[in-house]
Amino acid sequence: MKKIALIASRHWKALLGLNAVVIFGTLGAMLTTPKVWTAQAQLILPSSNGGNLDANLGTLGSYRNSDPSFSPQVNPLKIQEAILTSDAILEKAWAADPERDAANKPRNYGQFFEVTSLEQTSVMLLSVTGSSPDIAKQRAEAILNAYRQRLSELRQANNNTRDGFSQKQLEQAQRRLTEAQTALAQFKQSTGLVNNEEQTKGLVGTINTLEAAQAQVQAESQATRDRANTLATRLNLSPTDAVQALGLDQNEDYKELRSKLTEVESTLGKLRSTFTDRSPQVQRAIVERDTLRNQLQQYVGQAAGRISANTDFTTGAEGRNTLIEQLVLAETNANGQQRQAEQLQQQIDQRQKILNQLPANQAKLNALQRQADVAEGVYKGLVAQTQQSNIDAFNAYPNIQELNAPFVDAKPSSPKKSLIAINALLASVIGSIALILLLEARNPLLTPKDLQALKFSLVARIPKLKRLAIEPNSSFEGEIEFQRVASAISLQPLKGIRLLIASAITGEGKTTVALQLAHALTELGFRVLLVDGDFRKAQLSHQLGYLSDRSVGDQVISLQPNLDFVPTMPQTGKIVDLVKRGRFERYLAVAESQKDYDYVLVDSAPVSSTSETALMAAIVPYVLFVVRPGISARNVVNNSLEQLTQHHAKLLGLVINGVEVQGHAYSYHSNHDDPRPYRLSN
Repeated sequence: MKKIALIASRHWKALLGLNAVVIFGTLGAMLTTPKVWTAQAQLILPSSNGGNLDANLGTLGSYRNSDPSFSPQVNPLKIQEAILTSDAILEKAWAADPERDAANKPRNYGQFFEVTSLEQTSVMLLSVTGSSPDIAKQRAEAILNAYRQRLSELRQANNNTRDGFSQKQLEQAQRRLTEAQTALAQFKQSTGLVNNEEQTKGLVGTINTLEAAQAQVQAESQATRDRANTLATRLNLSPTDAVQALGLDQNEDYKELRSKLTEVESTLGKLRSTFTDRSPQVQRAIVERDTLRNQLQQYVGQAAGRISANTDFTTGAEGRNTLIEQLVLAETNANGQQRQAEQLQQQIDQRQKILNQLPANQAKLNALQRQADVAEGVYKGLVAQTQQSNIDAFNAYPNIQELNAPFVDAKPSSPKKSLIAINALLASVIGSIALILLLEARNPLLTPKDLQALKFSLVARIPKLKRLAIEPNSSFEGEIEFQRVASAISLQPLKGIRLLIASAITGEGKTTVALQLAHALTELGFRVLLVDGDFRKAQLSHQLGYLSDRSVGDQVISLQPNLDFVPTMPQTGKIVDLVKRGRFERYLAVAESQKDYDYVLVDSAPVSSTSETALMAAIVPYVLFVVRPGISARNVVNNSLEQLTQHHAKLLGLVINGVEVQGHAYSYHSNHDDPRPYRLSN
């Protein structure tokens, strides 16, 4: 807080000017701001229960259109606010305003009214300002009338646009639905695929049944064929021979020839037992036998067709007809069962092919079904929207009702002096802070951190003094610290007796330090000459009371034993010439010649305020620089030290004035003759 007060006091002029401007501006605003009246009206957005629509769109879900709902994304009140503040309404209200000259453009007319939504409600508050209560009320009514007309226009335009657009979209959706349903029906008809799951189950069941029947028929065919082979083995007849034998046994001519042949062969046997084969009887019997055999062969050939037949089976075939019939029947059954098994295999292959084609057909069927469902859903949605548009014409732009008619308070709504005063106070505080920060950034105060970077032959800290001491044997606050500084100076191997007490700006305690340091040196037994080197203000002479007496100017005055003083009078004109032309040096030489002094202390003017102080460095080489935290500015101190260094001054020590003394008051270095510049850190 103390540091803030110091900074504020440092820039009090700028702060005073800023606050004066704020005060005068506030008073001017209070006096020049015209009075304004406000008319307020409340509008409510009613809820509608008759326009709700819930339609099932099939695969697309459902279409639900309910009352306007409030959400962070969509708020019907915000839409109404945008309509109420649109340029179309502003232009209509501006045309009917009695004081439309106050706003040269319809767009600027919006400065006279404001629309706000009440939280957690469907109520809007319309506030309209005017130069009189009647003007404010007329403006509010004009805005409301224009608002109603605009809503009606928007509803009509919305209905016309929606009807035309919906009709086109509805026709397109119906055409697409018809095309999708036709394609689906044609595909079902061409593939016979209706229900994939049921048809797949039926095909798999049929295939299993046919495979089981085929296996059974093949087993029966194999058993029948084995039976036929057994009968053929027992009869020593092949199935073909058995069929032939069975056919000849039923021929009466064949039977008669076979009987004759039997008789001829019997007769031939008897004849051969009596005659030789050459006998006529035997020859006739042989010829007759051969003739009968040829006839039998012709019958067998006719029965076998073009296939060569064996006539040996005819012999002794009597009594085996039953077995031959069984053989023929078994062979026939076996062939029939084999053909039946082949037919079953063909049916199995056909159904397996259909089953293999089912996935691709079903995928295409599903795609066509989805297209039909989507087209149907789109069509239903458009139909629902069309019906909703016809049912609820106020869905897009609801009918706003007046909850409260425009009302004007008898008291003006502005200017509000309390609000102006609060704003002025905030402007003063914020502006003052900003101004202080700006000025402090340009030239900040010297801080303890900056002092830590200083390097001098000696550094002394002097407490804040409340009383000065000039009288002999008088004690004062800080006496010990000044005696330490005097002792430290006396131990320095100086090549001269002159010591310049300097500072950067006024108010850092330079004059006080010079006076008290001279007193401390006399306490140590030194003879000291104190010289007022401030030729502009003569602050030391004024402080010691010699400024009013012009007769003592440039004379050596004894203040106390071993302490003399040379006052000066404020000079005008070119004071720099006083130093450059040697007048000041001669002035010091004359004063020093009167007595044998150990030290000559020269209290100079501030380095940053004058140019002659830096020039004094050539005459008074050793400089004791005084700074005061809270008063000294960093940039000014740096510039002052640079000036002294450029003029080859020997910075003997640094005196920190007005601080609490902690630890050692000074330290010794042997480089007091080093001409290198001394600069505070930024």
